[in-house]
Amino acid sequence: MGKNLTNGVAVLGLGRFGRSLALELALQGEDVLGIDGDPKVVAALAGRLTHVVEADATDQEAMRQLSVGDFSRVVIGMGTDLESSILSATIALELGATKVWAKAISHAHARILDRIGVHHVVRPEHDTGKRVAHLVRGEEMLDYIEFDPGYAFARAPAPRALHGRSLQGYGVRQEYGVTIVAVKPAGGSFDYATPSTVLRPGDEVIVSGPAVQVEAFSNLS
Repeated sequence: MGKNLTNGVAVLGLGRFGRSLALELALQGEDVLGIDGDPKVVAALAGRLTHVVEADATDQEAMRQLSVGDFSRVVIGMGTDLESSILSATIALELGATKVWAKAISHAHARILDRIGVHHVVRPEHDTGKRVAHLVRGEEMLDYIEFDPGYAFARAPAPRALHGRSLQGYGVRQEYGVTIVAVKPAGGSFDYATPSTVLRPGDEVIVSGPAVQVEAFSNLS
């Protein structure tokens, strides 16, 4: 391959998820080795990733020759073919990859990947569905991320009840059980919230805390 890419990311499986991830990593300046068994996929990504190779990610010898085990970060991008996903993850781990991410399409799939030692299991459809469900339920909420079961961050308009008040003078945590982390004035950009921050009409806030309280606060009008 010429250039040593092992400080970059190896993405095994360049379907919709793997392709999107690989291209985004490349845009962010990462060296990316993309591996897929479909020559059409490989041809379509030639020149867009640091290196892209046609190979079978379930072939241990092929993965050894491509130095997959030397990468500090490996992503298993295939998900719909459970056998290929699990076998590719197993090979990456056995070859010595430092950190392995893998896409799962079900709870059972995720559990198997976790049991074989995958460091980070990603369920994009499930996670996106949960996130969108919160946004659909909350008419005021602008964005929502649940970092742990029961703990979330959300972006929302500053509630009217807080307009004209400094955060120091209003017990947001005591009243609503959340913390205002950052504030974006109308026409401005987000900055850290401080005790002296005063909320105005048109401001947006990022709040964190227990998911139920975050959702309730974010939907105050």
